[in-house]
Amino acid sequence: MSIQLQKPDYIIVYVSDMQRSAAFYRDILGLPMKFTSPGWTEFNTGTTAIALHKTGEQTQSSSQAQGRPPAGQAQLGFVLDDLQAAYESLRGQDVHFSLTPQKQTSGITLAVCHDPDGLGITLQQR
Repeated sequence: MSIQLQKPDYIIVYVSDMQRSAAFYRDILGLPMKFTSPGWTEFNTGTTAIALHKTGEQTQSSSQAQGRPPAGQAQLGFVLDDLQAAYESLRGQDVHFSLTPQKQTSGITLAVCHDPDGLGITLQQR
């Protein structure tokens, strides 16, 4: 018997600096903040919660040994109506892109930007 997964309920992003990351997701990406504390911040997207979880000052190997991913481990993807306008707005706020908007063979246009910990965030226009 196979399982039938539905929409994601939540995504946890492990971050090194809660204030810096919360400001990025709230002020630059425009996500509405639902709750914040020194170690946990949640954003409400209307369908899937995005939570930031502080990892502390650990090396990658020590955090993995404790069963906790190092900062920057996860990947987010968002659909946008106007990717080019979003790209220009984010570049104007000095957001780093590793992939500028490019039309894929599937017909979807993709871009990849990065949060303050280097987490890749895929932006797509269908």
